[in-house]
Amino acid sequence: MGFITVDQEECIQCEICVKECPTRAITMGEYGPEAIAPKDCMACGHCVAVCPNEAIDHSLTPLARQLPISEFNKFSAEEAERFLRSRRSIRSYKKTAVPREKLLQLVEIARFAPTGGNTQGISYVIVEDKETLRKASEITIQCLENDPVLSTRYSAIVDAYREEGTDVILRDAPSLILTTAAKEFKNGRENSIFSLTYLELFAPSLGLGSCWAGGLEFYALMEDSPMLELFHIPEDKVITGAVMVGYPMYQYKRLVDRNPLDVAFFSPEKITV
Repeated sequence: MGFITVDQEECIQCEICVKECPTRAITMGEYGPEAIAPKDCMACGHCVAVCPNEAIDHSLTPLARQLPISEFNKFSAEEAERFLRSRRSIRSYKKTAVPREKLLQLVEIARFAPTGGNTQGISYVIVEDKETLRKASEITIQCLENDPVLSTRYSAIVDAYREEGTDVILRDAPSLILTTAAKEFKNGRENSIFSLTYLELFAPSLGLGSCWAGGLEFYALMEDSPMLELFHIPEDKVITGAVMVGYPMYQYKRLVDRNPLDVAFFSPEKITV
C-alpha cells in the first residue's frame, strides 16, 4: 500500500483533504489527491477523517481504524461548560484500590490528547505498590528537608509528614500515573501536560478523582532524580509528569467560581491617554 490511496469513483475532487493537510504533503491531481511530500506527513489523519465520501485512505492512519463522529452526540454548550467546570483536584481518597482495567482506560484516553506536531512520544508508568508510593513521598520530603530555600517555605508540609504521618505529597492515593519521554525529546513535558489533562478530565466518568503530584514532580522531573531508579525508568528516558488517581472520599456539590475574566480584544490602533 502506498502513502495514500484514492477511490476515484467516490472522490469528487472537493480538495478538502488538501486544504486541511497541515504540512501540504498532498495536492489535488487530475484523478484526485496525490502525495507530493510523504516525508512531511505527520500522520495526523486529517485527510482521511475530513473526506465526505470515504474516498481517501492512508497507510499510517487507515480509514478502517477511524470511527464515524456521526455515531456520537456532542455536548451542548451548557453541558460542556458544566463538565469542564466540575473537574476538581482530589486530595482525599478512599483506600479502595483502582482496578487495572480502569487505570488502563485512563492512559488509553490520554494517548489521544493533542501533541505538538502530532509528535506524541509519551509513555506511561502506573504505580500501585503502596511501599513504592511511600518511598516516593519519603524521597520528596527528604529533598525538601535538604533544600536550603524550600525547607523553610514548606516546613509545614515536612512537619505534618514527620510529626503526624500526614502524606501531603501523594495524599495516600492508591495509584500514581507517571508519564515518561526520551531524554532528547524536546516536547516531552508539554505533550505530557496535554495527555494528563485528558486523563484528568476523563477520570470522573469512571468514578475516579485525580490530582497533579506537584511536590513529587518538582524533584522527579530532574534528569538525575532518585525517582528514576525508584520507578525503574529506563536510562534513556526521564519522568515528565505525575498524577495521583483514586476514588474520591468526598463528592463536591457545587461549581466553584474563579477570578473575574481578564480579556481584551486587540486593536491595531494603540489608544493613548
